[in-house]
Amino acid sequence: MLKLIKIKSFFIEIGELTYFAHRFFVELFKKPFEFKELLRQCYSIGNKSVLLVGVTSLIIGLVITLQTRPTLEEFGAESWMPSMVSISIIREIGPVIIALTFAGRIASGIGAELGSMRVTEQIDAMEVSGTNPFKYLVVTRILAATLMLPILVILGDAIALYGSYIIENTKGEVSFLLYFNKVFNSLQFGDIIPAIIKTYFFGFAIGLVGCFKGYYCEKGTVGVGISANSAVVFSSMLLFIIDFIAVFVTDIFFEI
Repeated sequence: MLKLIKIKSFFIEIGELTYFAHRFFVELFKKPFEFKELLRQCYSIGNKSVLLVGVTSLIIGLVITLQTRPTLEEFGAESWMPSMVSISIIREIGPVIIALTFAGRIASGIGAELGSMRVTEQIDAMEVSGTNPFKYLVVTRILAATLMLPILVILGDAIALYGSYIIENTKGEVSFLLYFNKVFNSLQFGDIIPAIIKTYFFGFAIGLVGCFKGYYCEKGTVGVGISANSAVVFSSMLLFIIDFIAVFVTDIFFEI
């Protein structure tokens, strides 16, 4: 009986999240357009995540190369290192790891911020004063997360490849020009375009879940922590689902 109740509540939450997404698209094209708040959120979400994404990406490039190089050396295939690392980072590892890092910071932050505004009745006060809180708080944050994550992923991929180059230059004395010539020769549009496109869906999912959990926060101040935590868990799970669908579709259209 308890399991049935949990399953029922799960599907109810999925339905509420779907309606929340529908409301976002409806409000997105309505006036007034909150450009100033959107720019502020882009700065808060994007610029303040650069350091975290940069450090994470650099470590990704270093670790992948350090772990893989000994195996390739056994087969005398060190020359394949730039190609292998670049394709794995661009296609899958970079977007997913950076999106998970982004979710840990942004989904929890949005969930806690909107949750605290809900429990302190600031959102109710905005409704009473005639302001549309959904337009001002939710639409701007979801749109900012959707726009900023692809930029962060592109930056993170570049830093990860540079981290890989550092190891290759140290271990194999490979020049910068030679390394990145091999990288760009191995990459195709079928590797880059789908990887970038799916990051827009990642960013949308992260912003949507974070706003949904915070906007409907309950149980007072305790609910703020619950909203922040569940936003990270739910958005991370959603990222893997979206990634699977993206890989499946890419396999059909680009024949990877």
